[in-house]
Amino acid sequence: MLRPIEGGERIARAYVEIGAAAPGLTIRERTVNGRPGLVSQYEGVNVTVFAFDIAGDRMRHIWTVRNPEKLRPWQGR
Repeated sequence: MLRPIEGGERIARAYVEIGAAAPGLTIRERTVNGRPGLVSQYEGVNVTVFAFDIAGDRMRHIWTVRNPEKLRPWQGR
């Protein structure tokens, strides 16, 4: 069941909690399909790619890819 997180503070807190739960996790800013994004790496391996839809100063959507097959082109970036 999907449970979207809404609100800037709640979203930021969720990302901080994710980072704290995985000490080997590194998050890097990247452009993803022409959008602002993040690539998270666990012990040097890309595990998640995030793309953000920004309107003005608000984040409207976050797209997340965790499928290892779809992440293969991101290895080494």
